[in-house]
Amino acid sequence: MKAIITAAGYASRLWPLTRDLPKPLLEVKDRPIVEHIVARIAEIPDVDEVFVVTNAKFYPRFEEWLVDARTRFQLPIKLVNDGTASNDDRLGQVGDIHFAIDKEKVDDDLIVVAGDNLFNFSLLPAFGEFSRQQWILNPLYESKSYKAALESGSVVIDEATNEFVEFLEKSPTPKSTLISLGIYFFPKQKLQLIRKYMAEKNNPDKMGFFIMWLMQQEKVLGHVYNEKWFDIGWIEALETARKEFEPR
Repeated sequence: MKAIITAAGYASRLWPLTRDLPKPLLEVKDRPIVEHIVARIAEIPDVDEVFVVTNAKFYPRFEEWLVDARTRFQLPIKLVNDGTASNDDRLGQVGDIHFAIDKEKVDDDLIVVAGDNLFNFSLLPAFGEFSRQQWILNPLYESKSYKAALESGSVVIDEATNEFVEFLEKSPTPKSTLISLGIYFFPKQKLQLIRKYMAEKNNPDKMGFFIMWLMQQEKVLGHVYNEKWFDIGWIEALETARKEFEPR
């Protein structure tokens, strides 16, 4: 299994903190956010390589980080430069995943984790469910908050099968407080669906658009977590994570 961490955004909502430093390299509990993500991915025994997708502007900062980070992880980590230089020419999250799969010739099961994701839970339960089912699986967070659901991708699942019934990207009327996390498991044989999505010129910006399209093509499964999840989208959320995040 391969892992892709999407870290090519420009995080304008976190300026001035992210004017010269990418969001995944902001520190929480004395380590960069991306390093906490790698630590969680490293718990999955099948993962044998991690690709961190960044952009041309912040590539040198990630190179600096990786010099030391390689000494702390046995798992091989490789940087992938998507070649963009600003928010105006970004590839988008789906575009970056597609770029990394093609550039690195990924032909294996895949886990994708957004580079601004922090969470107080192990990925092993979701990985176990993915391994048993061999369908695309999107872990979910029970936010218990309709305000949070308004600001995210809200999901309704079949409680007997955990299959997605409905996915709404930032709906004004969410039907559930289950939130789609920026974590996705793909069986090797389903990677071609990402290529198909991009070939059809669909919106490459957010994975939520891809999930809504995907539900018309394939079964998508959820795995619900109740432990705390942090979406580092603005300064207040970063400060909350710095207080409440529990490192591995």
